[in-house]
Amino acid sequence: MNSTQFTGAFTALITPFHNRQVDYDSLGKLVEAQIAAGVNGLVAVGTTGESPTLDMAEHAGVIRFVVETAAGRVPVLAGTGANSTSEGLALTKGAHDAGANGMLIVAPYYNKPTQAGMLGYFSALAESTDRPVCLYSIPGRCGVEIGVPLMERLRSRYPHVNHVKEAGGSCDRVDLIRDALGDEMVILSGDDSLTLPFLSLGARGVISVASNLVPGDVARLCRKALAGDFAGALEEHRRLYPLFKALFIEANPVPVKHAVRRAGLIVSDEVRSPLCGLEDANRETLDRVLDDLGLSSTST
Repeated sequence: MNSTQFTGAFTALITPFHNRQVDYDSLGKLVEAQIAAGVNGLVAVGTTGESPTLDMAEHAGVIRFVVETAAGRVPVLAGTGANSTSEGLALTKGAHDAGANGMLIVAPYYNKPTQAGMLGYFSALAESTDRPVCLYSIPGRCGVEIGVPLMERLRSRYPHVNHVKEAGGSCDRVDLIRDALGDEMVILSGDDSLTLPFLSLGARGVISVASNLVPGDVARLCRKALAGDFAGALEEHRRLYPLFKALFIEANPVPVKHAVRRAGLIVSDEVRSPLCGLEDANRETLDRVLDDLGLSSTST
């Protein structure tokens, strides 16, 4: 089994669209900008990549494109979770065949399975690949939390289930996971604003939305904290905190797509229905934060 560990700043990539199609040209430029800025890795088609509204062919195509564009320069985690085990299996096997370095597998959403149901789901997907699996617990989106006892059971059965993206908004969960699993389970923050608190408690990185826009800054925050320079990391956190909050003024990824388009990194901030563009008042609020940080507009 592959026990590789992923640490530092991983960018949860947006999926750019233009005229209702995946904009691979913009996506390629975004990947190159991320790598040039020093991120530690990329996530293709997580929820920030609008996984619920990409069809299966698009989902597989974006993963393959990101893997091929990254070309081994940084690891790529592929979002392969679903609320159907059969769909998750197809996505995981496809991402494995495409060369993804690991799988980000979200808890099943909407159907609210029990912990026993999730054990069957995660076990099936883990058995379809020998590459690292990052469990993704985000109860606010899924309605269920991946319990720590479930993590322990999965880890005991599958050594490559060795990461968790924790997005429940609680620092207590870092301590609970650390107490149960220690260094065997790499904890990654799923919330930009909690990256520094999580790192101070033993997490090893972040899967970041903000790093779509400021990859070098988020990577630097992680680098300083992981090196024990928490004073320096705190300076980075405080400077970026208004951005971390403003990027969630509406449902992710609507605000970050606006910000990335405004910076001239993609040609359109189009999102897939039922998402829609930012409300005017929220756009003005976000634009003020971007201006205050010197992230000036390069397009209208």
